[in-house]
Amino acid sequence: MGKIYTRRGDIGDTDLADGRRVRKDSARIEVLGSLDELNSSLGLAASISDTEEIKGIIEAIQLDLFAICGDLAIPAAISRIDDEMIARIERTIDEIQEELPPLKSFIIPGGKPGASALHLARSICRRAERRVVRLMREEPGTVSPDVVRYLNRLSDLLFVLARYENRGRDKEVKGEA
Repeated sequence: MGKIYTRRGDIGDTDLADGRRVRKDSARIEVLGSLDELNSSLGLAASISDTEEIKGIIEAIQLDLFAICGDLAIPAAISRIDDEMIARIERTIDEIQEELPPLKSFIIPGGKPGASALHLARSICRRAERRVVRLMREEPGTVSPDVVRYLNRLSDLLFVLARYENRGRDKEVKGEA
């Protein structure tokens, strides 16, 4: 690999995988940036998690996110996300929830460092999902709906993983929202 800098982006444009130049503040680049931030936050969560099981789950998610970013770098409704990947997340949620006490109120994000990092990743995931929805509206037919389905399940999984990492240390908030 040559130099890391090219100077091509100095005026506020960047390249998509198909060679097209777009503004760095375009909806597509906002999505890619949010997914990159999500992937980085998951790397942080894995590095400080107390649980090898969680680290393995995160590694698989990070590979999925690379695939999603690759798909979104080309404006076409292609997706390597499929029903089985979404089912894998749902199975993982169900398996982990079986080991947790029932949730009786809202949870204040925090607790152990690994759980806090997972809560942060969850909120970044929700932002990425919102940005994907916006991109779908602004560029119809260029994003697979499976990306939204995946991110929606992923944020649920990250919530459950944060609870699992804390195991009984959750701070619950009583009352109504």
